[in-house]
Amino acid sequence: MTVSDLGKILSEMYRKAPHGKQVAKIHLFGVMYADVILRNGFSVKEIVTASGINQSYATEVNKGIKLSEYVLPKE
Repeated sequence: MTVSDLGKILSEMYRKAPHGKQVAKIHLFGVMYADVILRNGFSVKEIVTASGINQSYATEVNKGIKLSEYVLPKE
């Protein structure tokens, strides 16, 4: 998986999120893909840039990555 692949996934999760749930979906992205991002040393800023969403959301992805130590996504 590449930065570009992750950017596409993040973009899709953001675009498909119900109104008012976009930030929660960004956090969920961070939780779901934390291992891939950390294992490969990917830059969160580069992933957010590749997604085409606002750069300020890099902070929200980082929050999701930190949460990944404590939570699991529901199926």
